[in-house]
This record gives sequence, C-alpha cells and structure tokens, in this order.
Amino acid sequence: MESGPAIFAGAVFALFGAGLLTWTVARVAHGRPVAEGARPVMSATLTTLVAAGALALGAWCFLRS
Repeated sequence: MESGPAIFAGAVFALFGAGLLTWTVARVAHGRPVAEGARPVMSATLTTLVAAGALALGAWCFLRS
C-alpha cells in the first residue's frame, strides 16, 4: 500500500529533474542566460546540480517502492 505514494513522488521528482536538465541544456546550447542577472557559469552549474539531485531523489523513491 505504501508503494503508491513512493511511485508518485518518484515520478514527480524524475519529471522535474528531467525537465530542468533539458531546459538548462537548451538555454546553455543557445547561449541564453539560465538565470537573469546571475553569472552564467554559476547559474548553469547550480541548476544542473539541482536537476541531478531531483533525478537521484526520484530514483531513490523508485527503489524504495
């Protein structure tokens, strides 16, 4: 019974991480700023780390279910 919420949370984290990573890669590839008013390298690095963390958390949720 507890696997339902874990699967839902894993899907949410995985979708968020994949979407954020895709968006970041597209912005960097086109030479556009990832965050307005921030240093480009720092903002791209931070968003990549957050996306990787969300993907890892999603994977952890899937493994726990």
